[in-house]
Amino acid sequence: MKGAIVLAMTACASHADASPEVTLHPVEPGMLCVTRGSIASGEIHEPTTRAFALGSHGDAAQLTFTFGGDSEHARELASGQLRRQLGLKLRAADSCNVVYVMWRLDPRPELEVSVKYNPGKRTHDECGAEGYTKVRASRHAAVPALDPGSSHVLRAEIRGDDLYVWIDGALAWHGPLPDEARALAGPAGLRTDNVRLSALELAVPHGSAGGQCKRHGREDLDE
Repeated sequence: MKGAIVLAMTACASHADASPEVTLHPVEPGMLCVTRGSIASGEIHEPTTRAFALGSHGDAAQLTFTFGGDSEHARELASGQLRRQLGLKLRAADSCNVVYVMWRLDPRPELEVSVKYNPGKRTHDECGAEGYTKVRASRHAAVPALDPGSSHVLRAEIRGDDLYVWIDGALAWHGPLPDEARALAGPAGLRTDNVRLSALELAVPHGSAGGQCKRHGREDLDE
């Protein structure tokens, strides 16, 4: 029994002290495929922006940014909700199959992780806002408020079946992903809804899961 307690304490400590392990590289502008909205000179102003890094591996990503407040115009999600958020896309096979790590502002700052899984479906018109599984954290910390003018770093890594998320270098979320995440493969990327960002930099691991850069008018208007 004593040995089991020591092992449990060691496991908890390892999670609490977990540090990023994957080597990331800043995405050059020509390798960032913006599928909705626009990103110009490291700035996002439009209410809906979606992008992924060509030639990237989707098990890790980091977003560095300065928060600029709400977008001038607001746009509802496909579910009809009006939400302010920004985050990372991991293993982003397409609009219907992806792991989301989102920093939400409403009703309070929090991290929400979800896996969108729709086998055999690829486009927003095919899956809409279906196929979501919200992932429960085994460990999470308080998320700082996003004040206009503040700069932050959001980073996420998948290790085996576990996901780790850091904010400004501190572990903010850790938990096991559902089995569906194992079937996903694709590049890393970002998404924003109804917020403005500047000094934006996306960093990803090099890989072969780049895909082609094609814009889709209704891509990722979902949750």
